[in-house]
Amino acid sequence: MSRIAKITTETANNEQSALLDAIKGKLGMVPNFLAVLAQSPTALTSFLGLHEIAGSGALDAQTRERIAIALADRNSCQYCLSAHTAIGRKSGLTDADMTANRSGGSTDERAAAAVAFALALSEHKGSLTEAEFSAVRDAGYSDAEIVEIVVHVGMNLLTNILAKSTEVDIDFPKIALTARAA
Repeated sequence: MSRIAKITTETANNEQSALLDAIKGKLGMVPNFLAVLAQSPTALTSFLGLHEIAGSGALDAQTRERIAIALADRNSCQYCLSAHTAIGRKSGLTDADMTANRSGGSTDERAAAAVAFALALSEHKGSLTEAEFSAVRDAGYSDAEIVEIVVHVGMNLLTNILAKSTEVDIDFPKIALTARAA
């Protein structure tokens, strides 16, 4: 059970209700993560705005989902891994690619560089080696796309932290995390 109650149509104030209605209208449902985030309409509005802007950039949907899957698994966020696996399937990712993403790569060579870069950003808290930075450039990513990868890492770290700390109930088909040595 989630440590923070999700906002429902029965418990929502007018501002929360309008936000939840907009989410349901767009997605057909209100994921539990967003219903918990709705505890703070300001936080939810900020997140939705960043998510929408980041989704309209130069990175394609599959690359964005590859990054989200890799980070969710690496950060042991089962909620986010489950959600982004479902979204990844809808974007056309194969099971083989999502398995590769969880291992820090991709079946697509160019996308593998973006995933590796995203994981390096997260693991080194932004302090990258010249080789790590050059690898993403050598794969053909522009400066704009590199900046967007950084934004997606930050956005996914936010969702991983919120989902894990609040223990949001998983409302997508559950995906087991990769077992990691302690």
